[in-house]
This record gives sequence, structure tokens and C-alpha cells, in this order.
Amino acid sequence: MTNTAPACGLRRGLTAALAVMGLGALVLPVAPASAAETIPITVTAGHPPAFLWVKTLSETFIPGVNKRLKDGGDQYRIEWTEAYGGTVAKIGSELEAIEEGISDMGFVGTLFEAAKMPLHNVTYMVPFTTDNLFLVTQTVTAVSKRVPEMDQEWSRYGQIPLAGASLDSYHLFTNFPVKSIDDLKGRKIAAPGPAANWLKGTGAVAVAGNLQTYYNDIKTGVYEGTLTFATAAAAAKLHEVAPYITKVNIGAQFAGAISVNADVWADLPQPVKDAMTAEAAIYADTFAKAQVARVNASFKTMQDGGATITELSPAERKRWADALPNVSKEWADELEAKGVPAKAVVQGYLDGLRAAGVQLPRNWDRE
Repeated sequence: MTNTAPACGLRRGLTAALAVMGLGALVLPVAPASAAETIPITVTAGHPPAFLWVKTLSETFIPGVNKRLKDGGDQYRIEWTEAYGGTVAKIGSELEAIEEGISDMGFVGTLFEAAKMPLHNVTYMVPFTTDNLFLVTQTVTAVSKRVPEMDQEWSRYGQIPLAGASLDSYHLFTNFPVKSIDDLKGRKIAAPGPAANWLKGTGAVAVAGNLQTYYNDIKTGVYEGTLTFATAAAAAKLHEVAPYITKVNIGAQFAGAISVNADVWADLPQPVKDAMTAEAAIYADTFAKAQVARVNASFKTMQDGGATITELSPAERKRWADALPNVSKEWADELEAKGVPAKAVVQGYLDGLRAAGVQLPRNWDRE
């Protein structure tokens, strides 16, 4: 009859026998390595992965964190739940979702949080600056280190920012040709949040909207165009409904950051924090480089798709800037009355740009 005794019984017998012969130490069983601790994390974004800041989050940040943890000894593993495109947090509700713990972390679009995070919208309040999105992110980050109220805009909602991101320069996408700001008079133009300030004094009618709605809203006549950036416009195929693209160069804009719930962060093991911090820096650099590379490709794609691309002359660009009220001063004065140091943020941001050699058509802080 076949012996079916468990293998562990055989090992015990063999070990005992060998021990009698003084050989037991050679076959003592080795303790198994402890299993990696699994940490579940839900990461969200209101936009789908078609947009670069989400794509980079999914394809660069998350794999990078995983690799660092594995290379660091595989003591911790993250079980990621990636919920993009509004499946958990819709556009403009990411901050709240992370604050309430519905999401552990994600990309928060500060441009949709003008009321809660006004200081992070400073770039939208000083239009016609620079298309250098690296410089914009660096300058906003530098100002936030000098003005603690900027970080408080995150901590107030129980969050910690890991990496900021700026979008390429905003331009005009319309279903009618534009040669001067006079062509905007009476036209309905979509502008996200504080970007509506860029239309004051032009005669255009600002209408609320976002990248998820632009295509259908222009197609159905809700409005006749939008101010947005080329990489997003190409991804959303806006040139199909707004084939007239006017390069205005309103400027690259600080738009948001990867943010993590502060309680979640406090509970994370230090190696996980270290991995996320390191990969956040790589995310910011990777995103910016990819965004820049996409700009020219985006314009080419839209031109090949039938778009007519023109560029507003420097004189007309200055005319547009001069036509606006001093939206920067109005914004800063209103916040200062509430005890928010907006003037220091505006001046710090513009000083940073000027120090880098940016020629401003209008010095918003010197009027």
C-alpha cells in the first residue's frame, strides 16, 4: 500500500535522524520570507486618460512607485484602483472626494477650485505672460514656498500636494474667423472658471464650460468657441466643430497637482512616502516634457484635420491685454479684504517671470 504520510512528517523524521548523526543543522528548514504588506489606494481624476496629466499619472507615476517599492525590497505593495473620467470624482469635485476619503489621492484641478483655492489660480489672473510651462510651474512652486497661505489651501481640505502641473498656453478655438478682438464682440465663448476674466472688455460673452462639454456645446450652438490649450483641444477633436484656431498666447497656466489625503499619507509607511515623493518629481518633469512635445504635434494634427490656424499680431495681442480691466488688481484687492495675501502672490509670480526674461505686454502689478 502506498505511503501517503504528509511531507512535513517525513521532514521531521529525517531531521531527527540526521540530528542523531550530527547533521541536523544542514537540513533545518529555512523560515519563509514574510509576505509584502498590501496597501489599497484609490486614485482618481475627473478627466479620462486621453488627457496627458491623467495618462502620465497612470503610465508614469503609478508604475514608478511600484518599481521603487519592488526594488526597495518588496516589503510593501500598493493595490491601485484607478478611477478616471468621472467614475468616482467628476471634474471639479476631485478636491472634495479626496478630502472626504472617497478617494485616497488623485489629480486635483485647481482651476476648478477658484473659490476654495484662489491663490493657486494666480496665473489665470495675470494673462498674457509666457508659454513656458516649465517656468510657470517652477515660479508658482517658488512663490508657494514663500507664502505659507498657498500650502494652507491644501491643508485646509486635509490634503498634501505632491507635484504641480501647468498646461500649455491658451489660445482661441472658434467656429468663425478672428483677425482682431473686434471679431469677438457679441460672441459666446466658453472659458473655464477664472479664465472668463480674459474676455472682459473684449465684447465677448463668457460662458461656463469644460473640456468634457466643449465639443458638443459648440456643435449644438450653446457657444461659438472656447479659450483652451492646444494639447487638450486636439485630444478632444475641437477642430471638427471649431475649425478656426487663433494663436493668442494668453500664457501657460498652473492648473493643478497630484494630491493625497493627509490622513492616508500619515498612515503610509515611510518607504511608500519616499517612493511617491520621488516619483511625483519625475511625474512633474515627464508631464511637462511630454506636454511641450505634444504642442506642435497637436497643431499639426488639427491643421491636417482641416483647421485654419492664424496668429494674433503682437500689436493686437497687446490691444487685447490693454482692453481688459486690471483683473489682477481687482482679484487681489478682493482677497486682501478677506485677509488673503494675494498681492504678494501676484507680485512674486510676476517678479519671477520678469527675472527669467519674460517680456510682459502689461505689468499688472505696477498699475
